[in-house]
Amino acid sequence: MALVPTEVFDRLADRKVVVVGDLMLDRFLWGRVRRVSPEAPVPIIELERETQSAGGAANVARNLSGLGLQVALVGVTGADPGRDLLLAELTTANLDSDGVLIARDRGTTIKTRVLGNRQQMVRIDAEQAAPLPERDRERLLAVAIPRLAQADVLLLSDYAKGVLTEDLCRALIAFARGRGLPVLVDPKAKDFSRYAGATLITPNRDELALATGVAAQDLDALIAAGSAMRETLNLESLVLTLSEQGMVLIDADGNHRMLATAREVYDVSGAGDTVIATFVAGLAAGLGRVATAHLANLAAGIVVSKVGTAPIRAQELLAALNEEAAYGQAAKIRDLEEAQAQVRRWQAAGERVVFTNGCFDLLHVGHVTYLERARRYGHRLVVGLNADASVRRLKGPERPLIGQEDRARVLAALATVDAVILFDQDTPLALIEQLRPDVLAKGADYREEQVIGAAEVKSWGGQVVLVPLVEDRSTTGIIARMNAN
Repeated sequence: MALVPTEVFDRLADRKVVVVGDLMLDRFLWGRVRRVSPEAPVPIIELERETQSAGGAANVARNLSGLGLQVALVGVTGADPGRDLLLAELTTANLDSDGVLIARDRGTTIKTRVLGNRQQMVRIDAEQAAPLPERDRERLLAVAIPRLAQADVLLLSDYAKGVLTEDLCRALIAFARGRGLPVLVDPKAKDFSRYAGATLITPNRDELALATGVAAQDLDALIAAGSAMRETLNLESLVLTLSEQGMVLIDADGNHRMLATAREVYDVSGAGDTVIATFVAGLAAGLGRVATAHLANLAAGIVVSKVGTAPIRAQELLAALNEEAAYGQAAKIRDLEEAQAQVRRWQAAGERVVFTNGCFDLLHVGHVTYLERARRYGHRLVVGLNADASVRRLKGPERPLIGQEDRARVLAALATVDAVILFDQDTPLALIEQLRPDVLAKGADYREEQVIGAAEVKSWGGQVVLVPLVEDRSTTGIIARMNAN
């Protein structure tokens, strides 16, 4: 789990984001289903209410505003009642609509969703997806450029409705990158080359499959294709979103798998908007890519638990972070079955798992330094912790001084440690064989041939490392000094 400081939101108030893309109005018809139509095998919706909200790029802007950023929205609508309804929604969300132009040759894009018993039954799209005429593209560019001159980030929200044409994308990316601004893209085009030079793009499984020709069901091949695309398009990162399976961050350091937050999913509408908006917020606040991906994954888990197109709010994300911090440390303490499953997930995401073990009685600076050094040999550190009975057999009847639950809890509080597993055996061999780590770490006071599990780890292609220790730091020495006093 990537650590995200809750004060991240304090850094966003003066960050300015320009959002350019396909604007739309999301309409919702809510009702109840009690019977099937006698005219055809379809449910009858008893209409109870109608609502609407800003959708597409406008929903991205709502998410950004909800997270505390300043937003300049640029796009087009038709000269029709849909425009009036959309502008009213933008006003309600405290979003400036001065950059929303009228395109005379098209109507406002409207998606109408019919929901029965809070479940989406059908969606009706009214849209014109033809590319914007050149005169309208020039008008959009003329509106966007002055706003970019005062911005910190450019976000392109492409819903394939004709606004983000290839030449417009290239012009906007070139201008933003020329000023040193990060450019984030939520892509929909079949040809991703128009996004070349962007900082980060966030395709979902089907979008990346369409753009690369790789089967959407073959996740390994899709990740490999995404990695190749990142290099070809000169992107810093590519984030493959996987709906209920979370997401994969692909960057120069490799692949980082983020498992979905466990929530009941009601509606995935707008989840992609939340993901890219949260990426903007995280990067604008100075978070690293992995921590930002974790934050975006958490935000997506919140919005899919709502029905309808709903933006994330900073207060919701803060509450989730606080809850995660409260339970995250204790959650690191795993039983064997949980630990096996977690290690396999980390390895499937391309992360090297380091294993070490010990009693860790009276945790001291020598222990902490050793664990920090051990973790540097991989991405995740799993600690096998001798249970009390095992410690007594190894150290004598007076040990341990600290019970196993307390020792496990203290280890779990270390940011260096990703999982703690108690074991009763005198050696961790069975545990090592079941977890199959990539790296086995032991203190440099051992020789490799003395390390339990070394041969087994090397047999499946793993590595054995001997980690330097801090001199004159040991639990036995601390106890001796205490007794001397």
